[in-house]
Amino acid sequence: MKRIAAVLVSGLLIGAFAASHAKLPPPPPKSDAEKAAEAEKAAATKSKEAAELTKAQDKAVSNYKKNAASMDRKK
Repeated sequence: MKRIAAVLVSGLLIGAFAASHAKLPPPPPKSDAEKAAEAEKAAATKSKEAAELTKAQDKAVSNYKKNAASMDRKK
């Protein structure tokens, strides 16, 4: 029984090793429309993140200015 289990486990390990080194086919080349859509999406994401960062920075500055006086700091 132990011998059968050992053979099965070794077979599974060999199969897993072979599968992990298998080569996948390359993705199909993107068309100009797909490239443009991807670039547009990246630009929109970048501008949204920049707007969120600016909003967070403004909130942090206003919070600092509001609480600086109560902490005996100069403005």
